[in-house]
Amino acid sequence: MLFKLSLSNIRRSMRDYAIYFFTLIIGVSVFYVFNAIGGQAAMLEMSDSQYEMIRLLETLISGTSVFVAGVLGLLIVYASRFLMKRRNREFALYMTLGMSKRKISAILLLETLIIGVGSLFVGLVIGIGLSQLTSALVANMFEADMTSYKFTVSGGAMVKTVVYFAVMYLVVMVFNSFVVTRMKLINLMQSGKRSEQIKLKNPVLCVIVFILAAALLGFLYYQVGWRSVKIERNSAIAIFIAGCAATFLIFWSVSGMLLRVLMSMKNTYFSGLNSFTFRQLSSKVNTMVFSMTVICLMLFITICTLSSAFSIRNSMNRNLNELCPVDFELVIGYDTSVESKYSDITELCTENGYDITEDFSDYVNFTTYTDPEFLFADSLGEAFEDAKAQYAFLQYDTPEQLIRLSDYNSLMELYGREKLSMDDDEFIMLCNYTSMTNLRNKSLSVGSERTIFGHILKSKYADCQDGFIDISTEHINAGLIVVPDSIVSGETPDTEYFIGDYSSDDKEATEQKVHDDFDMVMRNISATENSENDHIQGYGWTTKLEIKEAAVGLGAIVAFLGLYVGMVFLIACGAILALKELSDSVDSIGRYEMLRKIGADERDISRSLLRQTGIFFLLPLVLAAIHSVFGMKFLIFFLQVFGTNSIASSVGLTASMLLLIYGGYFLVTYFCSKGIIKERK
Repeated sequence: MLFKLSLSNIRRSMRDYAIYFFTLIIGVSVFYVFNAIGGQAAMLEMSDSQYEMIRLLETLISGTSVFVAGVLGLLIVYASRFLMKRRNREFALYMTLGMSKRKISAILLLETLIIGVGSLFVGLVIGIGLSQLTSALVANMFEADMTSYKFTVSGGAMVKTVVYFAVMYLVVMVFNSFVVTRMKLINLMQSGKRSEQIKLKNPVLCVIVFILAAALLGFLYYQVGWRSVKIERNSAIAIFIAGCAATFLIFWSVSGMLLRVLMSMKNTYFSGLNSFTFRQLSSKVNTMVFSMTVICLMLFITICTLSSAFSIRNSMNRNLNELCPVDFELVIGYDTSVESKYSDITELCTENGYDITEDFSDYVNFTTYTDPEFLFADSLGEAFEDAKAQYAFLQYDTPEQLIRLSDYNSLMELYGREKLSMDDDEFIMLCNYTSMTNLRNKSLSVGSERTIFGHILKSKYADCQDGFIDISTEHINAGLIVVPDSIVSGETPDTEYFIGDYSSDDKEATEQKVHDDFDMVMRNISATENSENDHIQGYGWTTKLEIKEAAVGLGAIVAFLGLYVGMVFLIACGAILALKELSDSVDSIGRYEMLRKIGADERDISRSLLRQTGIFFLLPLVLAAIHSVFGMKFLIFFLQVFGTNSIASSVGLTASMLLLIYGGYFLVTYFCSKGIIKERK
């Protein structure tokens, strides 16, 4: 009997459960899709390092899933509150007819169980389908081969999803039982007549608070937007806390000012059903100040997280072709106080049984220099004091790196980049790290002089030129000075480079051979040289394959985690607003009945509801978007190492996700609310 009654209740209240089902199904499918990434990747052909990245991604997603489960669990409890409130009169009827609270709890238990099993089943089916598409996304991000891929279901992800959501539903069942035990018949019967008490705020106080909060936000925007370099860990935490407080005060003051401001606009306020619309909206905002603050901050974090994640991934992929144009780079650091036994790397290798040139079709072997008397502080010239005041953390006592013009041009020929030219009394500053470029530009002007190895040189350009020597996927050149060959003639090299392209098409095999052979060379040197006279201070190599796999893997990890957290936050924000709007629609059924009795047109009522819902969803989004403008300006300061000076394309992708998920909740909320207020038409 109770089971049949539970099924009947679910069928009858399907429209009320729409948001609940919508949230649960999306939550289950998202949860499964991201936790199944490891299983999907196992069907792809990947290198060992790519598998390591996948395992790291799995670990990070597993940790994040605990947080995600907590957020979704709170949403389910919040949704249950709405559904319980929606059915107060039904419960009153049950109790009037003599049904015990124990049986009402049993009905709710069965309904929750049926809904849980149904949403789990549908969510898992959708998740399994979407996870097949995710395989293509994983293959694309990790540049893996899909030839051996086949349809698969991740048992581990399915078990994890079922276990997490079973625990959530258990919590909901306990919550529902607790609520039922506290029910009183008189309260249930009068639920439709009672409304939340709204305390009117002092309008003058609201205006003062709004001005102060806006001023505080303006100050914080200035700090993160134009004084990013001075922000340290503790100050960043303080700024975030102050921003949260200012956001709360903005919503608190607006909730007290909104209706009074609109009432002062008499032509607008008394037009059509605007007076009813604005009063309803004011009531919603008044009772949702804290929730609006949380939603606004979650939307802000979502926008910044998604935009920066997509931007990092796109920038690293783009930089791979620009900043990593060759296969291999070997760097050896020398002790300039000890005379080298070898003229260059090629001789060092040959004398120890390995002809390194055989493995390369094209290469450049060159050295760079440092002048102990020419430090970073010296290169800044008159701008040093200002730089020290603004960038106190920089090491100004390190020597500048110098490279001969002929060596640099030989490298640029290998890289396929433009060569440089200059007179014998000139130098050129190269830099591609944005903040450092701006700092160095302040110290440069055409003809500005620097003393290097006792020679007075003047700058050919009034600003830094874009350039680099190390292969990478990041803009990490903070300063490199190109000087005439004659300036460093007779000086001891500080660092030697061997950069080139492999001669074989089998890059992986050649890379392994070069590594093994050069390791053998260094072992021979360590075994035969006296450590007191060892002129080699250190060495290291970088390869395009390693850089590419690391860049692709890091970009994929950042993008997936950003998507995971961003989607869950969007679901949470949309669901909270939707459930509040639906709950208010239930409470306002009588008000809409009264509008119809006094002759209000149905189209005007629908338009009023659309405006209420639209503005209600827009309020936190608008402030979050304003926060995000300055938040992303702050993020760009840290993302510039990836070459991210603009994140417009990433913002477009983020906006699309907002439109799809947040906008989807808005539409579902509007149509469900419209159905609720038509019940007694």
